[in-house]
Amino acid sequence: MMPGRSSYSIQAPAAVVMVRPHHFTVNTETAADNRFQAGSATDDDLGPRAFTEITRAAETLRSHGVEVHLFEDASTETPDSVFPNNWFSTHAGGHVAIYPMKAASRRRERRSDVVEMLKTRYRVQEVIDYSGLEPDGLFLEGTGAMVLDHIDRVAYAVRSARTDPIALERFSTHFNFEPMVFDARDGAGVPIYHTNVLMCVATDFAMIGLGMLTDPARRLEIVARLERSGRRVIALSYDQVACFAGNALELQGREGRILALSTTARAALDEDQIAAIEESATLVALDIPTIEMAGGSVRCTLAGIHLTPRG
Repeated sequence: MMPGRSSYSIQAPAAVVMVRPHHFTVNTETAADNRFQAGSATDDDLGPRAFTEITRAAETLRSHGVEVHLFEDASTETPDSVFPNNWFSTHAGGHVAIYPMKAASRRRERRSDVVEMLKTRYRVQEVIDYSGLEPDGLFLEGTGAMVLDHIDRVAYAVRSARTDPIALERFSTHFNFEPMVFDARDGAGVPIYHTNVLMCVATDFAMIGLGMLTDPARRLEIVARLERSGRRVIALSYDQVACFAGNALELQGREGRILALSTTARAALDEDQIAAIEESATLVALDIPTIEMAGGSVRCTLAGIHLTPRG
């Protein structure tokens, strides 16, 4: 084990919330601006496959010492419920944020039982609910819209219809983050819909699709900011981002920090990138190809818990 790997990091939560879908489908309502989606909502076998993938992913994370709070979703009205990181986030000091969602179907994902579990199991001082911004067309889809550096207090955010600057400014003021907004496009010139598909910030490194950032000056600013925080910047190619290599999350496991990512993402990384990551975190690949058809990967399925446990 490398020195420092097992030491506590505010960036790497030791617990997560996951949602196991019973009727998973690809959400047609979100397809307009999510170019990562694939497959058809009419595929009959998607539900059982997704159910199994989340079950196995949760078991794998638990085997590495991550505490997984697994919630069931039997609804047929919430096709993207497997991605809970978009509707809430948690923060050191006992703070919880609830977010305004662009798609009407995604607003139904918000669950009081999840919030009550957080209050019961962890020390929660305050819940700030931004969902009232939805009627005004102001959206901020949680840690999909923002990639949060909990150490350096920066909220990295791709400008999009799912990341409104007013909502971002309110969040940043309430939670003491500096917003760092940038534009990004894929290889076909289509705007990126969520920041966390091209960027992952861990304790000692950051992975980012640098070539997708359209402003060269802003690109240099972001690299400089990440390096100034002591992180090694690992550049991802267009193809690697398309394989969800940026959609990863660092967690605290029993034997040290791990980087949870998909088998698709793991296969896309080259040997030098893997070596750089493994200097501080163990790669843990989760096999979720069915869920990736909905346009999100491992990071999207994990809502990290940055709260202090009770007792």
